[in-house]
Amino acid sequence: MKVIEWHSDRLRIVDQTRLPREETYLELNDHHHVAAAIKEMRIRGAPAIGVAAAYGIALGGLRIEAESPGQFRQLLKEVVSEITATRPTAINLSTAASRMEQAAVGRDVAAVRQSLVEEAVKIHRESYQADDSLSQRGTALLGEGATVLTHCNTGPLATAGYGTALGVIMRAQRQGKKINVLVTETRPLCQGARLTTWELKEAGVPFKLITDSMAGHFMSKGQVDAVITGADRIAANGDTANKIGTYSLAVLAKENGVPFYVAAPTTTIDPETATGEDIPIEERSPEEVTHLGEAAIAPEGTEVLNPAFDVTPHRYITAIITEKGIIREPYGEGIGNI
Repeated sequence: MKVIEWHSDRLRIVDQTRLPREETYLELNDHHHVAAAIKEMRIRGAPAIGVAAAYGIALGGLRIEAESPGQFRQLLKEVVSEITATRPTAINLSTAASRMEQAAVGRDVAAVRQSLVEEAVKIHRESYQADDSLSQRGTALLGEGATVLTHCNTGPLATAGYGTALGVIMRAQRQGKKINVLVTETRPLCQGARLTTWELKEAGVPFKLITDSMAGHFMSKGQVDAVITGADRIAANGDTANKIGTYSLAVLAKENGVPFYVAAPTTTIDPETATGEDIPIEERSPEEVTHLGEAAIAPEGTEVLNPAFDVTPHRYITAIITEKGIIREPYGEGIGNI
């Protein structure tokens, strides 16, 4: 299944809000539709968001009417602003947008448009290659017959490539390591229950689904050999923002002597953000908590706090797996050398 496909003047994506009930594809023919798809989590996962953002900006460029490259670049800023405003936490989005702006060069408007398309395709290809490399490196950290707990969704759906944390797990399984997986259901939108289980089932990897609040129980019983998650932004000191609940897992892992790994491409590292305190945290709609689908599960008027991410301090992280190498403490030094 191709999560994201470019078709010269439109973008085709899997609608992840419809999985696992049905496999539905959306045809997006302008940057407004791409922005909406990112905001509504029809396409999600930090690397995949970056790829979708790049293609969205390319689509916007194809529809800009301008008489000169200079005028084109001015109008492109509006496209970039709309795309980057969709979700603030994942650094891959803004990094991809910055690369697209820098790529908007050429002798005439037609050449600039072509440059944008080529850069978007390049970003997509690089994301795929990074997944492939980091998943291979990460398998060395998982032992034969290990039970691995993972959070959120970090497979091909989240990256438009091989996957990050789930890519490590699936590659280890293909190496014959007989991995077993505990999958947390994961708020918001139960991405673990809906998406990770679907991907593991498709890949033939044994798994069991648990609620987020069960993780400590299984760790305390010695039934978890490692925790591995993805990341949406990694600060210069190694503090990591990931799906809400990741911080709790890291603390529980530390308490129970379980290694806690983060798998992410280097595009997820933000050297301009010193610590996790500076990472913006997205607040999602209250309805994602008060409702299951269209059915209300809380009294009308219930006030809700619904952050989509939390930050795990680097002291709880055993190692960060990237396509360029495995980083350990001191993270500031390791990240600086990547």
